[in-house]
Formats: sequence, C-alpha cells, structure tokens
Amino acid sequence: MHTLNVALAERSYPIYIGKGLLDHDLLRKHVRARQVLVVTNEAIAPLYLDRVLAGLQGLQVDSMLLPDGEKYKSLAVLEKIFDRLLEGRHARTTTLIALGGGVIGDMVGFAAACYQRGVDFIQVPTTLLAQVDSSVGGKTAVNHPRGKNMIGAFHQPKAVIIDTDVLETLPAREFSAGLAEVIKYGLIRDVEFYRWLTANIDALLGRDPSVLSEAILRSCQNKADVVAEDETEQGSRALLNLGHTFGHAIETATGYSAWLHGEAVATGMIMAAQLSADLGWLPQADVDALSALLARMGLPVKPPVGMTASQCRELMALDKKVHDGSLRLVLLRAIGQAVVTADYDDAVLMRMLERDCAAGE
Repeated sequence: MHTLNVALAERSYPIYIGKGLLDHDLLRKHVRARQVLVVTNEAIAPLYLDRVLAGLQGLQVDSMLLPDGEKYKSLAVLEKIFDRLLEGRHARTTTLIALGGGVIGDMVGFAAACYQRGVDFIQVPTTLLAQVDSSVGGKTAVNHPRGKNMIGAFHQPKAVIIDTDVLETLPAREFSAGLAEVIKYGLIRDVEFYRWLTANIDALLGRDPSVLSEAILRSCQNKADVVAEDETEQGSRALLNLGHTFGHAIETATGYSAWLHGEAVATGMIMAAQLSADLGWLPQADVDALSALLARMGLPVKPPVGMTASQCRELMALDKKVHDGSLRLVLLRAIGQAVVTADYDDAVLMRMLERDCAAGE
C-alpha cells in the first residue's frame, strides 16, 4: 500500500493506494463518531457495498442507492441524500462515504459540505477517473442544465481510499475515459510522466497491475501537489482544467448523457492543443502524436456530430474561468508546460472551432 498526503494544514488527509483495501480497516479509522451514511449507485452496490458495510460493523450505518449516470448529478437527486440523512436523524458528527465514480463523489461531497453546514466524508472511488482526479482535492458540485459543475463547494474529504482491485470490473469505455485524466497530468506539468505513459501504453491498456498502480500513484501525487499549492483554484490549480472548458461545453451540449466526462476531456485536450499550435506555441507534430495516443486509448478526438462552432463558443462562455467577461483557457506552451491565459486571438479560436466541429460531422 502507498500512502500520499494532501498537505492542507488542519485539513490535510491521506490518499491510500493499494490492492484489497476495501477489506482493510481504513474506513473505520477515519469515522470519528457512530453515525455513517454510505451512498453508492445501482451499478456499484451489487459489487462492493457489502464489503464496505462489513468494515463498519458496530456503527449506526445507513446506506442508499442513487441512479447511475452524469445526467442524475442534479439538485433534485442531491435532495434525496438530505432526505436520507434527516430520516436517519444524522447529527453533525456523522460521516458520509462516497462509494462510486466521480458523480457519486461530487454529489456526496457537496451534500457533506452543506448538511448542517459541513460534516465529514470519505472518498472510496471505484472508477479510474475518480481515483486519479475527482476524488482528490475537495471539489464538489452538481450540474445545472446550462452548465456543468456550476453549483458546488470546496470541501475536503477525511481520506481517499483507492482499491486498485475494483478496476477489474470497470467497463472498457470507462477505463479509457479515466486514462484521459491520467494523460492530462503529463501534459500540464510532468513531461517525464507523459513519456512514461507513451512508452507503457500497451501495458496500461492491458491493465497490468504494476503499471496501472504506478500510473495512479503518479497521477495522485501530481494532483496532491497542485491542490496543496492552490486549494481553491486561485492560480495554479486551474491548470488541472486542461481540456475541460471545451469538454464541459461538449457535455452540456449533449445533455450529460451521450459522452462520458473523460471522453469530453480527451476531445477538449486535443482542441486546446490544436489552438496552442495554431497560435504558434506548440509544434503540430505534438498535437498529432497526442491525437494518436488518445485514439489508441479508444477516446474521441473530434467534437460530437451536429455541434457547431458558435454553439461551442457560447457554452464555453458559461465556464467558471470567465473573469470580467474574459474567457481564460488552459493552453500548452510545450508538453509538460501549461498556462492559464486570456491572451489569445479569438478569431484564431473560432477558426479552430469551425475546423474541428466540421471534422466531427
């Protein structure tokens, strides 16, 4: 087992990474009182809920199942968590446990941030994307029909428990979606990791345990370092959003159902890289190599059919990185060197969107 630390002074917490961790006593270690609510979804519950509950024997444990899918990451579904907490008379000392992927983690974290003005929660991520990204850092939110993750709060977990064994049951499409976030760390700040991923792509796609564990460990270390530098995204943490402004526009346009988050981010990263190349910052060869790598992982690299450049630009304007009417984008000066900037020609952006959206038709 590897243990990393997210260094946030009094809000610091561990990330545990290893095989078979659901059968350890790690959950109990981070529950400070007797009340617990385990929240999972209909897909994960039959696989892992009993094992989690077995590790909480002797406590007052409630559990609930939410529907599976990004389209259910809404205020209406969030209210069901509050209903369950109130029905069980959960006090301010309760602990919520998020057992699932990014949707469950985001919603349970937001519920924990709000319930009685803030209670403890623990992340037990069951998808690769959640393990390497959304479970770490305390970003919690729900979607709005007009924009992704527009309603939320920063609320750090008490621990993140990553059992790599759960990835054995992860569908291939979701596994590929998680790899998009892994690649992201190499692109924004860790060129050696990017090269390592490129060299080990076959083993990674084959889910080789040692290679997969190393990829998760290095991804989490990168995420933990960035969060420790900038917890509430006032500066460097925004670099973690490479591809997300384009990707969130895709998710919103497709109703949070047709594309997985990692798929939208993959296409968004190519769009960001292509804009970087069009601006003269990045060699076109690097864009082409990245596109080939993502395609090798089974990820889309063009916007969805029917999405127009004007629609994409309009949805991007709703992004949280818009400051004083100016849209800031995460772009690449080089592989491993990302910047957050509004210093780009909007005409170049529109030409890129028109070209890419036409290619997606």
